[in-house]
Amino acid sequence: MNTQSTFSAERLYALLPSVHRLRDAEQGGALRALLALFANELQAIEENIEQLYDDQFVETCADWVVPYIGDLIGWQPLLDGASPALGSPRAEVANTIAMRRRKGTALMLEQLARSVTGWPAHAAEFFEQLATTQYMNHVRPQAPATADLRSQAATMALDRPPRAGRSGDLNRGAFNTVAHTAEMRTPAVSADGHSGGGRFNIPNVGLFVWRLQAFARSGVPLSPDPGDATGRRWRLDPLGCDAQLFRRPQAQPGFDMLSSAAHVPAPLTVRGVALAPGLDFGAGSSLTLLRPPALPGDPWVPVPAAEMIVADLRDVAGGWNHEAGVPAGRIAVDPERGRVLLGSAQVGTALRASFHAGFARAIGGGEYERTPPGEALPVQRRAREAEALAPHLAAIAGGGRLLVEDSLVYAQTPVFSVAGVTAAGQPGHEVVVAAGNGARPLVAAGGDLTLAIGARGRLVLDGLVISGGALVLAAAADTEARELVLRDCTLVPGLTLDAAGNAGSPGAASLVVTHPFAKVTLQRCITGPLRIATEAELSLQDCIVDAGAPSATAYEGNSAGTPGAPLTVQDSTLVGKVHAQVLMLASNTLFVARRAALDGWRAPVWAERTQEGCVRFCWLPADSIAPRRFRCLPSAEQPGVLPQFTSLRYGDAAYLQLRGTTPLAIRTGADDEGEIGVMHALMQPQREANLRVRLAEYLRFGLAAGVFHAT
Repeated sequence: MNTQSTFSAERLYALLPSVHRLRDAEQGGALRALLALFANELQAIEENIEQLYDDQFVETCADWVVPYIGDLIGWQPLLDGASPALGSPRAEVANTIAMRRRKGTALMLEQLARSVTGWPAHAAEFFEQLATTQYMNHVRPQAPATADLRSQAATMALDRPPRAGRSGDLNRGAFNTVAHTAEMRTPAVSADGHSGGGRFNIPNVGLFVWRLQAFARSGVPLSPDPGDATGRRWRLDPLGCDAQLFRRPQAQPGFDMLSSAAHVPAPLTVRGVALAPGLDFGAGSSLTLLRPPALPGDPWVPVPAAEMIVADLRDVAGGWNHEAGVPAGRIAVDPERGRVLLGSAQVGTALRASFHAGFARAIGGGEYERTPPGEALPVQRRAREAEALAPHLAAIAGGGRLLVEDSLVYAQTPVFSVAGVTAAGQPGHEVVVAAGNGARPLVAAGGDLTLAIGARGRLVLDGLVISGGALVLAAAADTEARELVLRDCTLVPGLTLDAAGNAGSPGAASLVVTHPFAKVTLQRCITGPLRIATEAELSLQDCIVDAGAPSATAYEGNSAGTPGAPLTVQDSTLVGKVHAQVLMLASNTLFVARRAALDGWRAPVWAERTQEGCVRFCWLPADSIAPRRFRCLPSAEQPGVLPQFTSLRYGDAAYLQLRGTTPLAIRTGADDEGEIGVMHALMQPQREANLRVRLAEYLRFGLAAGVFHAT
């Protein structure tokens, strides 16, 4: 209730004569309660009147009013424009008149691309990049007829194919300044959904978009190189593997200039950072190294950018490159590999780092915006600075929440316990172990982690990264149900990663459930293979289940050859073979599986009971044994379509992102014409379709525009 309202219950009651208030108090306050009901309705009317005034302006109106304001100026709604995943069209409606006045200009097209797609974008007019004979009265020094081979910045900005295992070069040609000869291909999208690829011609305009995001990792302790005895070689990734860093994009100061490389979340390269080290090194930038504070409890101190140098620290015989050339008081950083090399005078300092890693969407453990559940539970505990988790977990076993508030490494093997109940009809206890909002703790276990969930208990793990062992929920003597919920968690595929980023135990299970009455739910998680008892239940939503290879086993029962629990899977990608008792529902999911020679499997995706269940809008191998399929691929009309991924290795920025060469039938094969698989929620085909619709309206006559994926 708004106590400041003109029609508050207290104010209405005070307007009554005193005699009525006295008699009402004597009779139990019935009149006061009646006026409180009137006040609630009057306040609702008052708020509605205030909202009606706000609804006259696009900046303050309710979301449902935005299309109506747009209709007043001839704005046409986009495809699926009402979808929350695509955001509100408020910014586009607000800028419609201004963009019409600037129709066809590069600044307007860049702003349009950002407003419609929600991706960072850069507009390039390719006629400015054509090699031409210069007219002396109108010299264009930004595009000389010959390339300056001495300019690292110019040669790095050329469009080059991505290297193996990398997400791509710095900007994939978005900020090219080298002149090219003319080409006749069109940049527009063809009927099969692929861009014509043409760039350098007079009518061509390119809109470069960055689909990968830069996710923050804050205050992470450096991981020592296992083969180093000097204490100089370290890695930024807490899993101890190489990882390419991404730029933290700066906000554009205004719309009066085109974006630059500083404004986009591009992968960092050694040469790119060397050209402008102050842009990416130092406090508040893409990479910040931190020293311990002088006094306990104080914040960690950023290492000055002047002490940091960029270097190519690739492996060479006997160690890392440039190991002997780093000055004693400096710290060398390789942003392409996520490596740190200390000068001899820096050895012995326990450093931490804040940096940015790339990925396509916010799933798994991460510092992105989340709301940890369990706020109303009776016992609330907090853990920080890698302290022991066992005392906290014991304290909340009867119902409560443990909130881990930092992104440090918890090198422990805790037991997640939920006390059982014995009285008939008594509700079970709920225990929540969650990362705080803006935290990404890593539980680096020394072996399997036990989930001791008692009768009718419920355990929720939220926002954690777990490595070193599998989660194990064992069978119990009683026949009571248990519930396990994992949200926004990463169970590292392969349990651990080696220095090169490869799985330490390929195909090892990440979650083992032998309890026959367990109900298991995974939401927005990344895991390795799952082994779930046949009598249990499993539901996957927006998940990645990665067995390491399509011929490995991603899902089955507790022992080889036995089917896993009835499976419900939506908007997910499973890499590996699947053997389930029943496919209750499979929707918008990629089953990337194939049989290996003599593996004993009847099919790569194998449901024991095909009379029940449903498989809809999925891609699964043609020889799968599954319930009746509805609009699945491959089909009679599309017999040979296959998903193609930028990377199949966990830890890469473009992990399980569909390549642009993937057939259109898969990229638009979901039930809402989005892409099939775990990236379905991004609605990337709809974003690009919306941009093409708007380009038809805002391009000047004679121009042709193409959309190019920089990442």
